[in-house]
Amino acid sequence: MEDKKILYVSSEVVPYLAENEVSSMSYEVPKMINNQGGQIRIFMPRYGNINERRHQLHEVIRLSGMNLVVNDLDMPLIIKVASIPKERIQVYFIDNDEYFKRKATFTDEDGVMFADNDERAIFFAKGVVETVKKLNWVPDIIHVHGWMAAMLPIYMKHYYKNEALFSETKIVTSVYSQSFDGNLDIEMMNKVLFDGIPNDAVLDLKTPDYESIIKATILHSDAVIIASENVSSSLTKFIESSGKPFLPFVPKEKFAEAYTNFYKNTVL
Repeated sequence: MEDKKILYVSSEVVPYLAENEVSSMSYEVPKMINNQGGQIRIFMPRYGNINERRHQLHEVIRLSGMNLVVNDLDMPLIIKVASIPKERIQVYFIDNDEYFKRKATFTDEDGVMFADNDERAIFFAKGVVETVKKLNWVPDIIHVHGWMAAMLPIYMKHYYKNEALFSETKIVTSVYSQSFDGNLDIEMMNKVLFDGIPNDAVLDLKTPDYESIIKATILHSDAVIIASENVSSSLTKFIESSGKPFLPFVPKEKFAEAYTNFYKNTVL
């Protein structure tokens, strides 16, 4: 994978958030490619419960300062950056006071999902692409992890479809086990349609529960990795029947060779 450019876009990444399936693999996979001589970038949201002082985050003024429109509202984009100690891996953080200042990731202290999680996901997707454009860094692969990153493939295939920068970029989505119950805001589909995304491309978002969102993401990806042993049977069947190249689940201790071969032989 030497000199291949891979952009990792994730809901959660170790060591900035607690370890779970998504955050752990969002660290391990980039680390592996980095060790193989690949060029990588990682993007994640800058949630308010990330300790900026401990992790030495700092704002990148030259990248910050633009506004992104979400559901007809202008939202300022702030970009922060940090390095994972010992790994020489740069992590970029998408930030906005309205969406990410609260001291939690996805839910309030009672475990209730934030009402604007859908808008946060849209803002995050747009923020990643706009920042990569400013960096003028052309990824060979964009690898998406976690539902907060799930809007990125949809926006790449429609909203940013005429961006020459990404004309050769392939999108891989890792699918994990269900990570929230219930729905995001029922108006989510309309907020996506506001951005000119075709209605028939996001019909799954009519009922924006976890599986529907991931299905929409799969349909807009070039390849899929089943990243959890306990992905639901309905989602597994959807992946198998989607016509997308996919990698079945591989245990963490064996993923390196499987992921590398999948990148090389299937995606690139």
